[in-house]
Amino acid sequence: MRRILIIEDEEKLARFVELELRYEGYEVDKAFNGRDGLELAKTRPFDLILLDIMLPGLNGIEVLRRIRQFSQVPVILLTARDAVVDKVAGLDGGADDYITKPFAIEELLARIRTAFRKNNYSNQSVEKNNLIIGDLQLDPLKRDVQVKGNPVYLTKREFDLLHYLLENKNIVLDRETILEKIWGYDFSGETNAVDVYIRYLRTKIEEPFDLKIIQTIRGVGYVIKDE
Repeated sequence: MRRILIIEDEEKLARFVELELRYEGYEVDKAFNGRDGLELAKTRPFDLILLDIMLPGLNGIEVLRRIRQFSQVPVILLTARDAVVDKVAGLDGGADDYITKPFAIEELLARIRTAFRKNNYSNQSVEKNNLIIGDLQLDPLKRDVQVKGNPVYLTKREFDLLHYLLENKNIVLDRETILEKIWGYDFSGETNAVDVYIRYLRTKIEEPFDLKIIQTIRGVGYVIKDE
């Protein structure tokens, strides 16, 4: 069942939309200000977000900007009829669509279905480039990592290391090779840098999800194997 997040400070409108969406078979969560909405978007997986622009706490454009730092979930903006500048800013900032208030619920439902169709097509196109091992998925284009559908936030070095291991799955990579590839030939730091960053990755992608993805080959290095 698809889950939709409504971020809207008009509680009566949010409740009305929630009831209609639930009737259509969607699961729904609500937030009545920008900060609470952003926190929900970070901590729970959603298939689509309905985002009002005029919000207390954080306005919708800023919420959208921050969401796009960690997720490409479809976002439909809810805008005032004369807010042309906000519409342009929202679309430029990564919104998938907008609808002006007041709106007919039938139009909103149609736009939601359209957003899902577009997203499904996009996912099918991009999925070929994704690197997937079990419950772990890495998108090299978006530099996005998910484990069991949950976003995992990695530093640039952590991401590059994980990407390299996945690109070379089933190949045992020794520490010297990893250092040269990820840190560069002129790296002059600690020789145990690879071990330290492997530990960082395990803390983020293995331990929270009770998984074993990266294997240590004693005396050599590391490998990620097909399950």
